[in-house]
Amino acid sequence: MSTIISFNCCSSLTASKLINPRIPTKGSSFLSTHKSFSWWNRHFLPKCTSQKHVQCQLQNGQQKMRSFSLKECAISVALAAGLIIGMPSLDSSPMAYAANPSLPDLSVLISGPPIKDPGALLRYALPIDNKAIREVQKPLEDITESLKVAGVRGLDSVERNVKQASRSLKQGKSLIISGLAESKKDHGVELLDKLEIGMEELQQIVEGRNRDAVAPKQKELLKYVGDVEEDMVDSFPYEVPEEYRSMPLLKGRAAVDMKVKVKDNPNLEECVFHIVLDGYNAPVTAGNFLDLVQRHFYDGMEIQRADGFVVQTGDPEGPAEGFIDPSTEKTRTIPLEIMVDGEKAPVYGSTLEELGLYKAQTKLPFNAFGTMAMARDEFENNSASSQVFWLLKESELTPSNANILDGRYAVFGYVTENEDFLADLKVGDVIESIQVVSGLENLVNPSYKIAG
Repeated sequence: MSTIISFNCCSSLTASKLINPRIPTKGSSFLSTHKSFSWWNRHFLPKCTSQKHVQCQLQNGQQKMRSFSLKECAISVALAAGLIIGMPSLDSSPMAYAANPSLPDLSVLISGPPIKDPGALLRYALPIDNKAIREVQKPLEDITESLKVAGVRGLDSVERNVKQASRSLKQGKSLIISGLAESKKDHGVELLDKLEIGMEELQQIVEGRNRDAVAPKQKELLKYVGDVEEDMVDSFPYEVPEEYRSMPLLKGRAAVDMKVKVKDNPNLEECVFHIVLDGYNAPVTAGNFLDLVQRHFYDGMEIQRADGFVVQTGDPEGPAEGFIDPSTEKTRTIPLEIMVDGEKAPVYGSTLEELGLYKAQTKLPFNAFGTMAMARDEFENNSASSQVFWLLKESELTPSNANILDGRYAVFGYVTENEDFLADLKVGDVIESIQVVSGLENLVNPSYKIAG
């Protein structure tokens, strides 16, 4: 179970403003020109690269910067153009969307307001099937949207949310308890008792019209809900494929704190980002990262890309673009690993597009500001090693629930605290340390313990 800890960033800012990549609006469709593809590669795709390659130089006849192929890029833009509601047209020409007229109908991908809160995404990503606890969770999550409504109407909506959650808890408590893992049942029941008391306290807050106290109490109650849901997971729910079974695997969840020293910024000197790694849905990817954290691989490493779209690091000094395992003297690579919503185990080695799963939803989507994923070579799905990136939302080209990164890159965690400050990082800022604060016991086959 993840441990919630407190920390803060040394900053006088209360919010960060993200500058989105510019969308080209002049000339013919940017699918048709090489120059426009260069813009796409520079500004949009998380590449497996470092600052030493930032000029996109061609060396030995090979393109060192990673990018989509022309086919993938065309399909990506068609997907984005067809799914983004209210986005300015990329081209007024009637041929603008004729690049791939045989694309399937993807309108089903947008099925309601997207979930953007990293905590909520992690709660919904737990491998449980208990309708009763989800019926308690949803109205509590919906309080976030209710609070966006100004004045009395917003509090009235919050009150309805609280009453619905309380009613669901009373009616479904026995079913929730029956879903708890036997070894965790006592702890789960204790949490449910605290949740009931907290619901009554939230009801009193709403009746007293204390709007400012609603969100902190909501966060507390959702923490109880998330912990109850984790108590429903008895053991790791599936077997990792045999070819990856001996690799470092995170069979559960872990949390790390990443402390970054910020240079030349009078408003931000240093910041600690709290990151939750989800091994339930990406055991190989999360296990590889946690193993590197324990090796102190990232300590002292600079931020190598910060362009308003992603923040990226993980390219070590020297010619290698990944982690060289001292026990083998070879680059350790991991497979592309994507969990599809509704499936019991991830798919490996292929993008969802390659599998023809155009309508599939990923269990860990690129919905949240600070979504954490692995960079990889464009032409090799199984080429990820140590380079990681954090997505900075909201980009017009990556709307939640309809972005063009899901199913192509392996998400394995979210920044859950101070994520907004990612937008303040720049190339050259230094990761002072990444430390595990919980869940290390869930790492199996840890290679960092092997001398070499």
